[in-house]
Amino acid sequence: MKSKFYLSLAITTVIFASSNAQQKATGNKIVLKNSSKIELSQKAISIKRNQLSIKDEASQYPILIYKKDTIPAQVNDLDGDGKWDELFLVADFSPNESKTLELKWSKTDPKFPVKTSVRFGKREGKDMPVHPDTQEVLMANQIHKKLGYQKYQTDGPTWENDKVGFRHYLDGRNSKDVFGKKLPGITPEDVGINSKGAVEDNYHVMYDWGRDIFPVGNSAGLGGFALLKEDKINRLGIITNDTVNNIEKTTFKIVSEGPVNSLLSYNYQNWKIDGNNYDAQETSSIWPGMYGYKNTVSLNGLKGNETLLITLSNLNNKNPLQVIDSGDFVCFIQHDKLTYDRQWILGTAIIIPKDVYKGYIEAPKSGQLTDSYLIKLNVKNNQQISYYPIAGWELSADKNFKDSAYFTSYVTDLAKQLSVKIKVEVK
Repeated sequence: MKSKFYLSLAITTVIFASSNAQQKATGNKIVLKNSSKIELSQKAISIKRNQLSIKDEASQYPILIYKKDTIPAQVNDLDGDGKWDELFLVADFSPNESKTLELKWSKTDPKFPVKTSVRFGKREGKDMPVHPDTQEVLMANQIHKKLGYQKYQTDGPTWENDKVGFRHYLDGRNSKDVFGKKLPGITPEDVGINSKGAVEDNYHVMYDWGRDIFPVGNSAGLGGFALLKEDKINRLGIITNDTVNNIEKTTFKIVSEGPVNSLLSYNYQNWKIDGNNYDAQETSSIWPGMYGYKNTVSLNGLKGNETLLITLSNLNNKNPLQVIDSGDFVCFIQHDKLTYDRQWILGTAIIIPKDVYKGYIEAPKSGQLTDSYLIKLNVKNNQQISYYPIAGWELSADKNFKDSAYFTSYVTDLAKQLSVKIKVEVK
């Protein structure tokens, strides 16, 4: 979801290859080893800055060469201190394959194909046009129902890769929605606004690129989260008609936006539950090739009697839920006409780490959080838990998602790939 404005606003420094601009090799070699017996497709790899030899700090971009090819990659500033922290790339591996990459340096940045993107637009008043931004602070009394207008383009940020798109309802609801994509290109920057720059719901109709396909209602969508405390389900945030949030302060930021990785962060301060205050941190990361994204959640303020709930909306689902172990994960899989008015077939899934999984429950049909399977996870203070929401639409590039068995195989195979750890050695 690329905006031309983000070229100047993006926080990430994107790195590119240029044969003319490359300096002499430093002699560094990076060896990436797949020790598993399975084939890996577009495997995400993070190489920390402190693993590399940085000889010149000024305007230098790492260049990765494999044989005679340049591997698309980017650097990410994860802590916002103005200095990049990781080198991020994706690569394919055969079973037990090692790849030796040559590390060079460049002062120029010709472009790689853009395969991930983030869009975030907001307006400061009802009659003011939407403008792009990279961050936001939302206080408990700034809810759209109280303001009298929707402040955000597409209700909040959207992020995508070459396969699928998602959006987060930053307006207090904190639900996760799905954009079905028919084309691999980045969707137009004006999705969610009209020609006058006003917020407009123009994405529930079909375009060449696709459309919003997923009904959310009062669920938290595909990959939202909540807290179970003494058998009471506590939603992170509110529903449409509420006028005050149960979160005192929500801070959103685009951490990075680049050709192979886009990363968003949310900080929820003083989430009020039964007289207690909790803080929650969430990051959403997307890279090319996968019909999904990685979501990471951590909590603080836990007393020990709480359970983290990950949400899988089951609106329009009439088929049995599949729960399948695969690799280091448990896969929750649905496949039905899960789209608006049951018009198209959609497979949705959540890939959950097995080591914290403790069963699931079903949300009630009424209340603050409804129409969902709620996956229960053990959680400790400041423990980061990562899981993967997946969406495969029958009109996407892979038309085989129309078949239930195919979608199930896709999800379980992906879980096995995600279980593999690539060994990184810098020589």
